[in-house]
Amino acid sequence: MLLDVALSPDDRFVLTADRDEKIRVSWAEAPHCIESFCLGHTEFVSRILVVPGHPELLLSSSGDCTLRLWEYKNGRQLYCCDLASLQEPAEPQGHKRFAVSRIVFWSQESCVALLCDCLPVVFVFHLSACRQQLVFKQQLKFPHHVWDIAFEEAQGLWVLQDCREAPLALWRPAGGQWQPVPDSAVSQRLCGYLQGSWAVLEGSATVDDGFCGLYKATFDNMSSYLKKKEERLHQQQEKKRQRSPPLAAPGRTKKTRPGRAALGC
Repeated sequence: MLLDVALSPDDRFVLTADRDEKIRVSWAEAPHCIESFCLGHTEFVSRILVVPGHPELLLSSSGDCTLRLWEYKNGRQLYCCDLASLQEPAEPQGHKRFAVSRIVFWSQESCVALLCDCLPVVFVFHLSACRQQLVFKQQLKFPHHVWDIAFEEAQGLWVLQDCREAPLALWRPAGGQWQPVPDSAVSQRLCGYLQGSWAVLEGSATVDDGFCGLYKATFDNMSSYLKKKEERLHQQQEKKRQRSPPLAAPGRTKKTRPGRAALGC
Protein backbone atom coordinates (compact mmCIF):
# COMPACT_ATOMS: atom_id res chain seq x y z
CA MET A 1 0.00 0.00 0.00
CA LEU A 2 1.41 3.37 -1.06
CA LEU A 3 1.12 6.02 1.68
CA ASP A 4 3.21 8.94 0.40
CA VAL A 5 5.28 10.02 -2.61
CA ALA A 6 8.09 12.54 -3.05
CA LEU A 7 10.21 13.67 -5.99
CA SER A 8 13.87 14.64 -5.80
CA PRO A 9 14.55 18.31 -6.69
CA ASP A 10 16.44 17.29 -9.86
CA ASP A 11 13.50 15.09 -10.96
CA ARG A 12 15.77 12.05 -11.17
CA PHE A 13 14.27 9.97 -8.37
CA VAL A 14 10.81 9.04 -7.16
CA LEU A 15 10.58 8.19 -3.46
CA THR A 16 7.67 6.12 -2.16
CA ALA A 17 6.55 5.28 1.37
CA ASP A 18 4.94 1.89 1.92
CA ARG A 19 2.88 0.13 4.51
CA ASP A 20 5.58 -2.57 4.63
CA GLU A 21 8.09 -0.33 6.50
CA LYS A 22 10.27 0.50 3.48
CA ILE A 23 11.14 3.71 1.65
CA ARG A 24 11.93 2.93 -1.96
CA VAL A 25 14.11 5.23 -4.10
CA SER A 26 13.50 4.56 -7.81
CA TRP A 27 14.61 6.13 -11.08
CA ALA A 28 11.93 8.48 -12.41
CA GLU A 29 12.55 7.45 -16.03
CA ALA A 30 12.52 3.74 -15.13
CA PRO A 31 10.58 3.21 -11.88
CA HIS A 32 11.31 -0.52 -11.92
CA CYS A 33 15.00 0.30 -11.38
CA ILE A 34 15.61 0.82 -7.67
CA GLU A 35 18.49 3.04 -6.59
CA SER A 36 18.24 2.26 -2.87
CA PHE A 37 16.04 1.35 0.08
CA CYS A 38 15.84 3.31 3.32
CA LEU A 39 15.35 0.59 5.93
CA GLY A 40 14.88 0.97 9.67
CA HIS A 41 11.24 1.72 10.43
CA THR A 42 9.36 -1.09 12.17
CA GLU A 43 5.85 0.04 11.18
CA PHE A 44 4.25 1.61 8.12
CA VAL A 45 5.94 4.75 6.77
CA SER A 46 3.33 7.51 7.08
CA ARG A 47 5.07 10.56 5.58
CA ILE A 48 8.25 11.48 3.69
CA LEU A 49 9.71 14.87 2.75
CA VAL A 50 12.80 15.77 0.73
CA VAL A 51 14.15 18.73 2.71
CA PRO A 52 13.87 22.01 0.75
CA GLY A 53 17.32 23.54 0.26
CA HIS A 54 18.99 20.24 1.15
CA PRO A 55 18.28 17.99 -1.87
CA GLU A 56 20.29 15.07 -0.48
CA LEU A 57 18.30 14.79 2.77
CA LEU A 58 15.00 13.04 3.45
CA LEU A 59 12.73 13.16 6.50
CA SER A 60 10.43 10.24 7.26
CA SER A 61 7.89 9.32 9.92
CA SER A 62 6.23 6.07 10.83
CA GLY A 63 3.72 4.25 12.98
CA ASP A 64 6.68 3.26 15.16
CA CYS A 65 6.60 6.84 16.59
CA THR A 66 9.97 7.82 15.15
CA LEU A 67 11.23 10.68 12.99
CA ARG A 68 14.27 9.78 10.87
CA LEU A 69 16.75 11.69 8.73
CA TRP A 70 18.32 9.97 5.69
CA GLU A 71 20.78 10.35 2.88
CA TYR A 72 18.25 8.70 0.64
CA LYS A 73 20.40 8.08 -2.45
CA ASN A 74 22.52 5.55 -0.57
CA GLY A 75 19.87 4.56 2.00
CA ARG A 76 21.97 5.72 4.97
CA GLN A 77 20.17 6.72 8.16
CA LEU A 78 21.67 9.81 9.77
CA TYR A 79 19.42 10.40 12.77
CA CYS A 80 16.46 8.85 14.59
CA CYS A 81 14.23 10.43 17.25
CA ASP A 82 11.63 8.63 19.37
CA LEU A 83 8.68 11.03 19.45
CA ALA A 84 6.93 9.17 22.26
CA SER A 85 9.76 10.14 24.61
CA LEU A 86 9.17 13.85 23.89
CA GLN A 87 5.59 14.04 25.12
CA GLU A 88 5.00 16.42 28.03
CA PRO A 89 4.15 15.06 30.50
CA ALA A 90 5.50 11.62 29.65
CA GLU A 91 2.68 9.26 28.81
CA PRO A 92 2.31 6.03 30.82
CA GLN A 93 3.18 2.75 29.23
CA GLY A 94 0.43 1.45 27.00
CA HIS A 95 -0.64 4.83 25.61
CA LYS A 96 -2.12 4.34 22.20
CA ARG A 97 0.25 4.58 19.28
CA PHE A 98 0.41 7.57 16.96
CA ALA A 99 1.90 8.46 13.61
CA VAL A 100 2.91 11.74 11.99
CA SER A 101 0.31 12.94 9.50
CA ARG A 102 2.21 16.01 8.25
CA ILE A 103 5.87 17.07 7.97
CA VAL A 104 6.59 20.70 7.02
CA PHE A 105 9.86 22.64 6.75
CA TRP A 106 10.60 26.36 7.20
CA SER A 107 13.72 27.28 5.24
CA GLN A 108 14.06 30.69 6.89
CA GLU A 109 14.69 29.19 10.33
CA SER A 110 15.62 25.60 9.32
CA CYS A 111 12.65 24.38 11.36
CA VAL A 112 10.77 21.12 11.01
CA ALA A 113 7.22 20.85 12.36
CA LEU A 114 5.34 17.59 12.82
CA LEU A 115 1.62 17.02 13.21
CA CYS A 116 0.43 13.71 14.67
CA ASP A 117 -2.85 12.03 13.77
CA CYS A 118 -4.30 11.68 17.27
CA LEU A 119 -2.48 14.21 19.47
CA PRO A 120 -3.39 17.92 19.85
CA VAL A 121 0.29 18.88 19.71
CA VAL A 122 2.88 19.95 17.15
CA PHE A 123 6.54 18.96 17.57
CA VAL A 124 9.12 21.53 16.44
CA PHE A 125 12.74 20.63 15.57
CA HIS A 126 15.74 22.52 14.27
CA LEU A 127 17.60 20.88 11.40
CA SER A 128 21.37 21.12 11.61
CA ALA A 129 22.37 20.13 8.10
CA CYS A 130 26.12 20.43 8.75
CA ARG A 131 25.89 18.10 11.76
CA GLN A 132 23.28 15.94 10.00
CA GLN A 133 20.92 15.80 12.94
CA LEU A 134 17.66 17.16 14.34
CA VAL A 135 17.45 19.11 17.59
CA PHE A 136 14.13 19.06 19.44
CA LYS A 137 13.01 22.58 20.32
CA GLN A 138 9.45 22.68 21.58
CA GLN A 139 6.09 20.96 21.83
CA LEU A 140 3.19 23.26 20.91
CA LYS A 141 -0.04 22.34 22.70
CA PHE A 142 -3.57 23.07 21.51
CA PRO A 143 -6.97 22.78 23.22
CA HIS A 144 -8.58 21.39 20.07
CA HIS A 145 -7.86 18.70 17.51
CA VAL A 146 -5.39 20.01 14.90
CA TRP A 147 -6.33 19.26 11.30
CA ASP A 148 -3.34 20.59 9.39
CA ILE A 149 -0.24 22.80 9.57
CA ALA A 150 1.77 24.81 7.03
CA PHE A 151 4.69 27.22 7.07
CA GLU A 152 4.54 30.61 5.33
CA GLU A 153 8.05 31.95 4.82
CA ALA A 154 7.26 35.55 5.74
CA GLN A 155 4.83 34.75 8.55
CA GLY A 156 5.44 31.55 10.52
CA LEU A 157 3.45 28.41 11.26
CA TRP A 158 -0.26 28.37 10.41
CA VAL A 159 -2.33 25.86 12.39
CA LEU A 160 -5.80 24.75 11.28
CA GLN A 161 -7.81 23.39 14.21
CA ASP A 162 -11.25 22.06 15.08
CA CYS A 163 -12.58 25.29 16.59
CA ARG A 164 -15.22 27.30 14.77
CA GLU A 165 -14.57 30.44 16.81
CA ALA A 166 -10.83 30.42 16.01
CA PRO A 167 -10.13 27.87 13.27
CA LEU A 168 -6.76 29.33 12.29
CA ALA A 169 -3.83 30.29 14.50
CA LEU A 170 -0.41 31.70 13.65
CA TRP A 171 2.73 30.87 15.65
CA ARG A 172 6.18 32.46 15.45
CA PRO A 173 9.46 32.08 17.34
CA ALA A 174 10.12 34.91 19.78
CA GLY A 175 12.92 34.98 22.32
CA GLY A 176 13.86 31.38 21.65
CA GLN A 177 10.29 30.09 22.14
CA TRP A 178 7.37 29.64 19.77
CA GLN A 179 4.46 31.88 20.69
CA PRO A 180 0.93 32.40 19.28
CA VAL A 181 0.58 35.66 17.35
CA PRO A 182 -2.34 37.94 18.26
CA ASP A 183 -5.08 38.13 15.65
CA SER A 184 -4.26 40.36 12.71
CA ALA A 185 -6.41 41.64 9.86
CA VAL A 186 -5.08 38.82 7.66
CA SER A 187 -5.84 36.04 10.15
CA GLN A 188 -9.30 37.45 10.88
CA ARG A 189 -10.12 37.56 7.19
CA LEU A 190 -8.93 33.97 6.70
CA CYS A 191 -10.92 32.80 9.73
CA GLY A 192 -14.00 34.44 8.24
CA TYR A 193 -13.60 32.45 5.03
CA LEU A 194 -13.23 29.21 6.98
CA GLN A 195 -16.22 29.92 9.20
CA GLY A 196 -18.36 30.51 6.11
CA SER A 197 -17.56 26.99 4.87
CA TRP A 198 -17.42 25.33 8.26
CA ALA A 199 -19.97 22.58 7.56
CA VAL A 200 -18.02 21.37 4.53
CA LEU A 201 -14.68 21.65 6.32
CA GLU A 202 -15.86 19.83 9.43
CA GLY A 203 -17.54 17.08 7.42
CA SER A 204 -14.47 16.33 5.31
CA ALA A 205 -12.19 16.32 8.35
CA THR A 206 -14.25 13.74 10.23
CA VAL A 207 -14.21 11.23 7.35
CA ASP A 208 -10.52 10.38 7.74
CA ASP A 209 -9.80 7.86 10.51
CA GLY A 210 -6.05 8.38 10.36
CA PHE A 211 -3.64 5.47 10.41
CA CYS A 212 -5.32 3.32 13.06
CA GLY A 213 -6.05 0.48 10.62
CA LEU A 214 -2.48 0.17 9.36
CA TYR A 215 -0.69 -1.12 12.45
CA LYS A 216 0.52 -4.70 12.65
CA ALA A 217 -1.71 -7.08 14.57
CA THR A 218 0.05 -8.23 17.76
CA PHE A 219 -0.77 -11.24 19.91
CA ASP A 220 0.09 -12.37 23.42
CA ASN A 221 1.40 -15.77 22.33
CA MET A 222 2.01 -17.18 25.82
CA SER A 223 -1.47 -16.38 27.14
CA SER A 224 -3.04 -17.76 23.98
CA TYR A 225 -0.93 -20.94 24.22
CA LEU A 226 -1.81 -21.57 27.88
CA LYS A 227 -5.51 -21.02 27.25
CA LYS A 228 -5.56 -23.43 24.31
CA LYS A 229 -3.56 -25.99 26.30
CA GLU A 230 -6.05 -25.83 29.17
CA GLU A 231 -8.97 -26.26 26.77
CA ARG A 232 -7.26 -29.23 25.10
CA LEU A 233 -6.61 -30.98 28.44
CA HIS A 234 -10.21 -30.43 29.48
CA GLN A 235 -11.45 -31.98 26.22
CA GLN A 236 -9.14 -34.98 26.63
CA GLN A 237 -10.35 -35.60 30.18
CA GLU A 238 -13.97 -35.33 29.05
CA LYS A 239 -13.45 -37.87 26.25
CA LYS A 240 -11.63 -40.23 28.62
CA ARG A 241 -14.47 -40.05 31.12
CA GLN A 242 -17.06 -40.82 28.45
CA ARG A 243 -15.12 -43.87 27.18
CA SER A 244 -14.47 -45.45 30.60
CA PRO A 245 -16.88 -48.44 31.37
CA PRO A 246 -18.95 -48.29 34.57
CA LEU A 247 -17.58 -50.15 37.60
CA ALA A 248 -18.94 -53.70 38.18
CA ALA A 249 -21.54 -54.07 40.95
CA PRO A 250 -20.52 -56.04 44.10
CA GLY A 251 -21.25 -59.82 43.94
CA ARG A 252 -21.58 -59.93 40.18
CA THR A 253 -20.29 -63.18 38.59
CA LYS A 254 -17.50 -63.16 36.11
CA LYS A 255 -18.26 -63.68 32.45
CA THR A 256 -17.38 -67.03 30.94
CA ARG A 257 -14.88 -67.25 28.19
CA PRO A 258 -16.28 -67.36 24.68
CA GLY A 259 -16.82 -70.92 23.39
CA ARG A 260 -17.01 -72.58 26.81
CA ALA A 261 -20.25 -73.63 28.43
CA ALA A 262 -20.88 -72.92 32.03
CA LEU A 263 -20.38 -75.91 34.38
CA GLY A 264 -23.56 -77.48 35.70
CA CYS A 265 -24.23 -78.37 39.28
